[in-house]
Amino acid sequence: MSAAQRLSEQFPALDALSGVAHAFTLRVPGLEVSRDKVEALARLDANHREIRKEHGLEGVPFVTAQQVHGNRIGVVDAATVDGACFESCDGLVTNRRGVCLGIYVADCCAVFIVDPVRQAIGLVHSGKKGTELGIVSQAIGAMEEHFGSRAADLVVQLSPCIRPPHYETDFASEIVRQCKGLGVTAVHDCGVCTACDLNRYYSYRAKKGRTGRMLAFLALL
Repeated sequence: MSAAQRLSEQFPALDALSGVAHAFTLRVPGLEVSRDKVEALARLDANHREIRKEHGLEGVPFVTAQQVHGNRIGVVDAATVDGACFESCDGLVTNRRGVCLGIYVADCCAVFIVDPVRQAIGLVHSGKKGTELGIVSQAIGAMEEHFGSRAADLVVQLSPCIRPPHYETDFASEIVRQCKGLGVTAVHDCGVCTACDLNRYYSYRAKKGRTGRMLAFLALL
């Protein structure tokens, strides 16, 4: 296993799907990230690029969202260029092959959504506010509208995120409830709390905002 592979984890439910690349990056040992978000991400960029390379995504257009704790979804189409960041969005959906969606988290949940039937994907940043605003439901609705996806066909995976008792709200369980309420049956929650293992994850709450970010990425190959 390479150093880059050791700095990320994958989820069995997504590993089981053909034609999908995904990972959730981990804390980089020894890297100073106790600055503001922009500088922390700049310091983490080389590691994140290497991890994407290890997953066969070197040179693949990489698209992110601004992440404002809202519920707007960006639709990544053929006109979207490498390095694009969708303003005022907290989620991305696409049916394009060969484009990598990226979301950064440090206690909020990265929600991976895959439609293996219609060959479409979504990636969402959902913390307390986004969950209250139903952003995952918005993403599923966008996939239904733009790609003809059906909730019953979707595979949804929740990343590590902060959970009680380290946080007052169990928004992960609410995300699961919302998905099942829409008719998604394959909802998988890893059940891991980011604030419980600071050697493995970055935690915004535990470090009072002075920390790095984990990158969740998802692509159709």
